[in-house]
Amino acid sequence: MTESTALDPKANGHPKPTPMPITVTHPEKVEVAKLRLFREPAWVLRLTIEEDRSYLKVKVVRAAPLSHPDQYISFLDGKDEEVCMVDELKELDPQTLKVVTEELDRRYLTAVVESVHSVRNEFGTSYWDVATSRGRREFVVQNVAENAQWLGGRRLLLVDVDGNRFDFPDLDLLDKRSQGFVEEVL
Repeated sequence: MTESTALDPKANGHPKPTPMPITVTHPEKVEVAKLRLFREPAWVLRLTIEEDRSYLKVKVVRAAPLSHPDQYISFLDGKDEEVCMVDELKELDPQTLKVVTEELDRRYLTAVVESVHSVRNEFGTSYWDVATSRGRREFVVQNVAENAQWLGGRRLLLVDVDGNRFDFPDLDLLDKRSQGFVEEVL
C-alpha cells in the first residue's frame, strides 16, 4: 500500500474507495420535435429529450442575443455545457416555446426607450433618466463607447453597469429634445 492511499477505519483496514467523476456526454444531434422543456418544481427548469434522456437543471440562452434574438437558442446543463441548440424558435412545440420565451424574457430583460428626460455626463460615466416600455427608469452607463452597440442604421443598445439593456429602436423616432440628449453623450 502506498503512502497516499488512505485506510478506511470502517472497512477493516481496506483502502478507502476513490470517487470517480461521472463523464456526461450530450447527444450529437437532437431532433427539435423531441425537446420538452418544463418546470418541476415551479422554480426549476428541466429538459427532456423524448426517448433519450432528461436533464434535471437547464438554462436557456441566446447564442447571438443582439443580432439574432429569435435564432440559435442554446440549452445548457447544470454545468453550463451545451446540450443542444435550436436554430429557430418557431421549430419548438407550443408548450416548450412558451417556457423558452418566458425564460429568455427573464434572462434578457430589455427596456425600449421611448423618450429621454435627462442625461448627465461626469468623467466618462453617464447618468440617464428615461421613459421606457417598462416605465420610467434611471440608469448609469460607464464608458459609453464600450457599452453602446449600434445594431444597424439608427438602432442603439445601451448596457448599464448592472447589465440591463436599454434599446433605442430608431433614434429618428425620438422627439428632438431626446435626440439632443443622446447626441450629447455619443
